[in-house]
Amino acid sequence: MPTGFVPDTDLYPFQSRWFDSSAGRVHYIDEGTGPTILFCHGAPAWSFLYRHLVKDLRDRYRCIAVDHLGFGPSERPAAFGYTVAEHTTVLGELIDHLELDGFVLMGHDWGGPIGLGAATRRADRLRGTVLGNTVFWPVDALANRAFSVIMSSPPMQRRILEQNFLIERVMLSELRRTLTANEADHYRAVQPTPQARRGLAAMPGQIRAARPLLDRLSRDVPALLGDKPALVVWGMKDMVFRPRTSLPRIRAAFTDLEVVELPNARHFIQEHAPEAITAAIRKRFP
Repeated sequence: MPTGFVPDTDLYPFQSRWFDSSAGRVHYIDEGTGPTILFCHGAPAWSFLYRHLVKDLRDRYRCIAVDHLGFGPSERPAAFGYTVAEHTTVLGELIDHLELDGFVLMGHDWGGPIGLGAATRRADRLRGTVLGNTVFWPVDALANRAFSVIMSSPPMQRRILEQNFLIERVMLSELRRTLTANEADHYRAVQPTPQARRGLAAMPGQIRAARPLLDRLSRDVPALLGDKPALVVWGMKDMVFRPRTSLPRIRAAFTDLEVVELPNARHFIQEHAPEAITAAIRKRFP
């Protein structure tokens, strides 16, 4: 069932829309007119992460931000596995339902491989990409894999489900000086119960389990999307996806690439540097 959470319209001044996918009911927003940008969040965020970008860009663009099943107000289906592959399929269904063509995809964190997985299967309909602090290749760094193992252990799964650990101790710890109390509560309140957090709890294990999908993307993205215009907006203080190792992989995959470094931003770049990101998008995809 959907969580029943209703965002504060002062913070999230958008009309909620719904799509009945093959796996469950998906929440999304669709604001403005013009060239389309599809925004895909990762974990443990939801489309609230993109609120500043949507508000700033909807005067010139059609801004669509999706909430993957298990996140935001979207449904938490009991039979859904909350894998990256399943999220990719559902996103593809939404793209087809909305008949998107000539759209730009922005992916952050797990929203990168989820969005790129759907886009590579619809490469002829994609105008370009915006990537921020994400990957589309297998994650082999020891720190990331250790995080996956630890967060997938029974004790940490209980903390994620019962104490909302990934929101409280990972996301809000990074953003404690950036968000207002009401904004922080919007990240908490959308995951109100252990049952509502099942999709969130599944994501750390995907760092290892999604390796076959990521391995395929490492080949498909350069082959199918590599000649399309691409923009990278990167938080240079990110300890999750470090720029020193991530940016060379992205540079090698795209032939028409612009990189905008966000020197003071950490992982959740949309909260740290929204103005710089919107300026870069306007310049790259006028």
